[in-house]
Amino acid sequence: MFKFKNANYLTSAVNKAGWINDDLFEIAFLGKSNVGKSSFLNMLTNQRQLAKVSQTPGKTRMLNFFSINNNQFRIVDAPGYGFARVNDNHKVAFAKMMEEYLTQRDNLKFVCLLVDLRHSPTQDDYEMYQYLKHFKILTIVIGTKLDKLKKNDIQKQEKIIKTKLNFTDSDYFIKTSGSKNIGRDECWTLFAKLLGFNV
Repeated sequence: MFKFKNANYLTSAVNKAGWINDDLFEIAFLGKSNVGKSSFLNMLTNQRQLAKVSQTPGKTRMLNFFSINNNQFRIVDAPGYGFARVNDNHKVAFAKMMEEYLTQRDNLKFVCLLVDLRHSPTQDDYEMYQYLKHFKILTIVIGTKLDKLKKNDIQKQEKIIKTKLNFTDSDYFIKTSGSKNIGRDECWTLFAKLLGFNV
């Protein structure tokens, strides 16, 4: 059975030249700027290092690579999208960096797209999901902030999100809460299964 042991920062990159040159599997994490990705990654790895590294000056607009279980595979934390205040040059640079990674990185096995369970997906969320579908990239939609929802609203919100994204049944949907540690085991079990590790 797969067991998470550790996560360690490796490097950051803005383009292909900075990618790690090997054949280890990678999982990329995407989401809008305030979706709760930091809390989710902290919960997932049981440590604050991942989100902290990705938030340090100079790395907030880069792809940040972390090894899992001493290089069994990697996770890649992408910058948040949808900043209203970001200028056009930064938006173009982000789009170029993400297109290059998502379409040319052979190591990439699937993407985790984080959405806030409390709200309907934004236009940016929709466009990102459809972009992933266009390139036939397997996607796990991770709903964050489950603890902020009333129990009666959970199913309704999941349905709204799936409808607005035009969710594909071949993808996966997991509801999580970083602060309440909900969904951690479910995520690791699914990740290990999709990567072909023993579960």
